[in-house]
Amino acid sequence: MWYNNILETIGNTPLVKLNTITKGVPGTILAKIETTNPGNSIKDRMAVKMIEDAEKSGKLKPGGTIIEGTSGNTGMGLAMAAIIKGYKCIFTTTDKQSKEKVDALRAFGAEVIVCPTNVEPEDPRSYYSVSSRLEREVPNSWKPNQYDNLANSQAHYEQTGPEIWAQTEGKITHLVVGVGTGGTISGTGKYLKEKNPDIQIWGIDTYGSVFKKYKETGIFDKDEIYPYITEGIGEDFLPANVNFDVIDLFEKVTDKDAALMTRDIARKEGIFVGNSAGAAIGGLIQLKDKLKPEDVVVVIFHDHGSRYMGKMYNEDWLRERGFLQDEKLTAKSILSKKESTEIVTLDTQKSVLEAINTIKSMNISQIPVTQQGMIVGKIAESDILSALLENPGLKSAPISEIMTATFPFVDLNTSIDKISSLINKENSAVLVEDESGKIEIITQYDIINAISG
Repeated sequence: MWYNNILETIGNTPLVKLNTITKGVPGTILAKIETTNPGNSIKDRMAVKMIEDAEKSGKLKPGGTIIEGTSGNTGMGLAMAAIIKGYKCIFTTTDKQSKEKVDALRAFGAEVIVCPTNVEPEDPRSYYSVSSRLEREVPNSWKPNQYDNLANSQAHYEQTGPEIWAQTEGKITHLVVGVGTGGTISGTGKYLKEKNPDIQIWGIDTYGSVFKKYKETGIFDKDEIYPYITEGIGEDFLPANVNFDVIDLFEKVTDKDAALMTRDIARKEGIFVGNSAGAAIGGLIQLKDKLKPEDVVVVIFHDHGSRYMGKMYNEDWLRERGFLQDEKLTAKSILSKKESTEIVTLDTQKSVLEAINTIKSMNISQIPVTQQGMIVGKIAESDILSALLENPGLKSAPISEIMTATFPFVDLNTSIDKISSLINKENSAVLVEDESGKIEIITQYDIINAISG
């Protein structure tokens, strides 16, 4: 048996029992592994459905251009379908999204425009507004608008819901889903509740998003909105696809818990998934007291971990945000193992001769250079030697004339691996601001001392 094209392979994704990460959570916990779709995400389902509906209604015409605001996964589904069906694609996304997602869309021949995250949806620079403007300007174009296009929910009503019902033989008691556009939870939840109204539908939200408070109070609170890191869930507006009547409750999960749980799913279950899966499992664990041993819980694992290699699966990225504290040496632990000494600096207006005398008297090889108290460069023995060989008269010149770029700055959570990679021929040290705001210097000698100590 074969398929006529890649779109025919969408759906019928496996349901897999979780055995380790959910220890202590009552019931049977099953993950719907949507990464086996050809675009590695659940969004393939609704992307094709939106296109097919638009073709039937005449909104999308042969040779047309699909324009959409997408964080990557919907774009991938649309781009795949566009290749098979003969359309062009232009996508707008935010600078919060991982580079891997943007690169993947471009690999499918799509044009991708990256827009700022921290602006209101109505702002002309937002990825919503830019995609709407392009739809007006580009001839023969169509914007699916995954947030308000009800074909999104319908795809899950027709496919995801029936699959889960059949795979659990109707035994499902709870559905747990990260909520972004709302299509997955609303369509799947609607189908399941029609089969059994007692099935609980739990939405996972993030801090910085409006869903939870709106569900509980009916109030759209702009004070709930602030930037967050978690990808794929939460919103700062109310998409038409979010059916609050279908969703029984929302649970918020922190950026840190979602990120660390995403890594744990890979490490404890061998399932390589994205950020929203970590949030969903984090939320499920927070809600475990609401479950009984006989419950059958299905958690949607939306997308693949390969789209988050520079983020949740990157230890330095996690450390920079204070998400990861482990046994590895960091700038903080290196500083704790070295004697605290006053860092020697020279002002840009000091002469080269004064720099030579300082280097000799202090027995050091490089000095950070300051201007009005701020570090703006560095001067090293080798810089002085090269400059004087070329022009011996430079002895009386200010060191600003021969200084080079400053040492790299790192923060206290930066790992020893990252610090070591920054120390090279051009940079013999890195600078770090300690907890009191004092600037400290870390050299190769300090690293060796910390390792051996």
